[in-house]
Amino acid sequence: MSARSLSWDQAVLQPPVCDAWKEIMEGAAYQLASCIVLLGYMGGSGIFGSLYIFGLLALGYFCYALWGWLSACGLDIFIWNMLLVLACLLQLAHLAYRLRRDTIPEEFDLLYKTMYLPLQVPLEVYKEIVKCCEEQVQSLVRDQNYAVEGKTPIDRLSLLLSGRVRVSQDGQFLHYVFPYQFLDSPEWESLRPSEEGTFQVTLTAETDCSFITWPRKKLYLLLRKDRYIARLFSSHLGYDISEKLYSLNEKLFAKFGL
Repeated sequence: MSARSLSWDQAVLQPPVCDAWKEIMEGAAYQLASCIVLLGYMGGSGIFGSLYIFGLLALGYFCYALWGWLSACGLDIFIWNMLLVLACLLQLAHLAYRLRRDTIPEEFDLLYKTMYLPLQVPLEVYKEIVKCCEEQVQSLVRDQNYAVEGKTPIDRLSLLLSGRVRVSQDGQFLHYVFPYQFLDSPEWESLRPSEEGTFQVTLTAETDCSFITWPRKKLYLLLRKDRYIARLFSSHLGYDISEKLYSLNEKLFAKFGL
C-alpha cells in the first residue's frame, strides 16, 4: 500500500492498516527513551514536580532523537524530538528563574516558618512585608544601644531575630526582649502616624543580636494600602505588648512577694 496515493481525507478517515508486524524490537535507545518518558509523566505538582517532569522528558526526547538518527534513520523523527528537547529545556530555564526569584534569605525563611506560616499567611503577602524592610538584616554588638531614653526618635519598628536585649529606664532593669519579639512595640503603638516622639526606655544588646527594621513612614504606607497586613501587624503587636506587660507584672509581684 502506497501512502503517497492517499488523500488527506483518506489518511484521516481510512488510515492504512499494517500488513505485518515487525518481528524484532527497536533498539536500546528507543526502549530507554520510553522508560524515561514514562517515569517523567509520574512527576508531582508544584515547581519541583515540574522540574522533575521536564528534566526527564528532555532526557527521554533526546534518547528518541538519538534513536531516530542512529537506528530509525528518520530525519523528521530526529528534528521533532530535538524540538521537544528544546521546549523542555526552555521550561526548565523558566522554572529555575522562578525558583531563584521566589527564594528568600535564610533568616527571613526562618522568620516566616516561625511567625507567619502558623497563621497561614500566604507567601506573597509575606514577601510584601519583607520588601518593606528591604530584605536587610541589621546587627547589634554586645553592650551596643538600640535606643537611648529621651534621645532616640521613634522612627521605625524592629523585630529581634537572634540574641537578647535588655530594656531599662533610669538605669533600672525592666525586662528582656527575646528572638521574634518586637524591640519597640509599645513605642510604636503610643504614637499616631502624624505624631513624633522619643524613646522613654533604653534598649541595650546583652549579646550579639540581629534584627530587621521597618522605617515608620514606609510601614504606615503599607498598612494603609493592605488591610490584611494591617490586621496582621495589629495582632502581632498586641500579643507582643501583652507579653511585655505580663513580664513587668510578674516582676512586680515577685518584688512584693505576691
